[in-house]
Amino acid sequence: MLNALEVVTTVVVGLMVGVEFSVAFIMNRILDALPEDSGQLGHAHGGRMLGALMPFWYITSLVLSAIWAVAGWHHHGAGLVVTAAGLLILSVVMSILLLVPINNRNKTWTPENRPADWKKQLHRWDRYHYIRVAVIVAAFTLLVAALV
Repeated sequence: MLNALEVVTTVVVGLMVGVEFSVAFIMNRILDALPEDSGQLGHAHGGRMLGALMPFWYITSLVLSAIWAVAGWHHHGAGLVVTAAGLLILSVVMSILLLVPINNRNKTWTPENRPADWKKQLHRWDRYHYIRVAVIVAAFTLLVAALV
């Protein structure tokens, strides 16, 4: 049963990392290359869509990692799993404190109501997101290492 939990947790976290990596290094680049209104509308739509999905994915990843840490406490790699869970906690805290407030504003913007500094706010979100991606990549790496 522990093996199934390990695999499911690693896959769930790995898929989350893939989505967030894609947002950071592919989707945002595509949206930024579109004409101004199209890119901004795309960012707003992405913020609504992923803003609804990702909280569940982050919490599920954290809960699965915590269960793995408890269930596998006396097994090889438990320290790696605990550290990964700690990094996932950090990613959730970062999301709530830094990224969600910007996203909540962004997802309501239209070309008619967006603030003058909307690009600056999106670039701030990108910088925080790059750090969050690094944190969840580190967590994923630790989970994979714990499997060995």
